[in-house]
Amino acid sequence: MTEESSEGRQSYEVVSVRRAERPPGTEGSNWHRYVIAFGGSNSIQGCRQGKLNVVTAAVEEMVAQLNERHGGKRGRVQLPLGKKSDE
Repeated sequence: MTEESSEGRQSYEVVSVRRAERPPGTEGSNWHRYVIAFGGSNSIQGCRQGKLNVVTAAVEEMVAQLNERHGGKRGRVQLPLGKKSDE
């Protein structure tokens, strides 16, 4: 279910986007519930209003942005140590 990049890191992925009941306290119709997975048991769930293809595209964009952030440089910057020469 979860993919790993060439560097061995896991990535976020869309698990599902399905039609759903209107969330409590909201108005309107045409609601969808989405699930985004990361690392097996971790998931992000939410609701969004709109046509299925529009909601799916929006969720895929969120996943792309999450993977972009997650795939960024990690760890510390390695600075050169030593004395400067005065030459």
